[in-house]
Amino acid sequence: MTTNSAVQAPPRTAPGAGLTGLRLGALFGPVIFGVTAAGVALPDVAMEMEVRPAVAGWVLTAHALALGVGTAFFGRLSEKWGVRNTLLTGALFLAVGAVLCLVAQDFGTLIAGRFVQAAGSGAMTSSALTLASGAAAEHRTKILAIFGASMALFSSTATLMGGMVTDWLDWRLTLVLPALSLLLVPFCLELAASRPGYGKAVDVTGGVLLGAGATSLLLLIQASSLDLDTPLVIGLVVLLVVSVAGLLTRIGKRPDGFLPRELATDRTFLTSAMIGVGGYAGLFAAMYAVPQILTVQYGWGVFKIGAWLLPGAVVGAVAARVASKLTVGKGGSLLLAGTAVSCAVFLGIVGLVDGGIVVMLIGTSMGMATFAATQVLTTAVLSSRLAPTQRGGAMGVLNLLFFVGGGIGSAAAGTLSEHMDLTSALAVVAALPLLAGLIALTLPPARAQQEA
Repeated sequence: MTTNSAVQAPPRTAPGAGLTGLRLGALFGPVIFGVTAAGVALPDVAMEMEVRPAVAGWVLTAHALALGVGTAFFGRLSEKWGVRNTLLTGALFLAVGAVLCLVAQDFGTLIAGRFVQAAGSGAMTSSALTLASGAAAEHRTKILAIFGASMALFSSTATLMGGMVTDWLDWRLTLVLPALSLLLVPFCLELAASRPGYGKAVDVTGGVLLGAGATSLLLLIQASSLDLDTPLVIGLVVLLVVSVAGLLTRIGKRPDGFLPRELATDRTFLTSAMIGVGGYAGLFAAMYAVPQILTVQYGWGVFKIGAWLLPGAVVGAVAARVASKLTVGKGGSLLLAGTAVSCAVFLGIVGLVDGGIVVMLIGTSMGMATFAATQVLTTAVLSSRLAPTQRGGAMGVLNLLFFVGGGIGSAAAGTLSEHMDLTSALAVVAALPLLAGLIALTLPPARAQQEA
């Protein structure tokens, strides 16, 4: 007896909201290692590469710059290519950059590797944020909650992980910890395939102008510590002015460009950007300065630094989890304002009155809490107010500004440390998270039941 009926395979079901949030959080999470874990390794980097601590800070600055630019570019590319293709391309960048870091024999090659690696991490970041913000309204809150908790878990273990790997193995391995995102790529491809591209052209010129402006700004901040010649400094000033003027002109002439006019004039987007710039600056400055202070002034080893930063990082994990439940209403903005202002106050005390180790650790912990809460809240708020076709690009540009802010924090702390005590430099940079905390009070809540 024959039959023409075929055996039908059961339909594949999409992962639930909880599993989706877990996967996206784990895809994004290792990106955090590029900041907090790498910060713990800076003293070893400076010693082995034979560079001044201020110059070694470019391990963080280059990462922040490339991560921001990569997040913005890949966010835009996902609108054209789709998230799946963006994710695969970014994975290639991430792998190549990690290899460069592992084999680098000089500081320039090491920074190049960090730059390429961070650009790949930008694709992980933009993909995770696009998928999280693009989820259906009825699932978005749960996905963001799990996403935030997963991200916070990485944040809470990053310093200890950096200390362990640096102390027990090698600081190079610490610098390539962001490559752990590669392990999650296969588990996110199915999710990524659900967000195809819209065929939207990418404004490469606008992106180059934005990236050139950010790069020249960070180089100018560290011009003295990098011993840049006067002609080069003048050239960077010209580049910055031309980039800013060109970008403003581009926004006026091309409303749908890399930085759309609608976005550049949106109050909620600008508020979110200013919060992130100041908050990230505080964290990056702390992660540049605190490990060096604890090493030089108190004789702490790398593992001890990581272990003692761990309890405070758990505070960041809790803040992210709480923030995910406070996206609707003023509770989220109050939480964010509280963490940012606390970070600024405690870091300021370190430099102004020598508050000691405990105060320093609390300030750094509040910086981690601000980092996590900012990401969760701004993603929720903007995704509820933007159309699905706008979310990938908007979140990419927003995170470019966030990480440029982080680069400003580490670069400013490094430059100021050439002219004053590192603790005093930290107190000066603390003005940025203070400003972010005050602005956070004006952040509007997410809109309820905004459809994807």
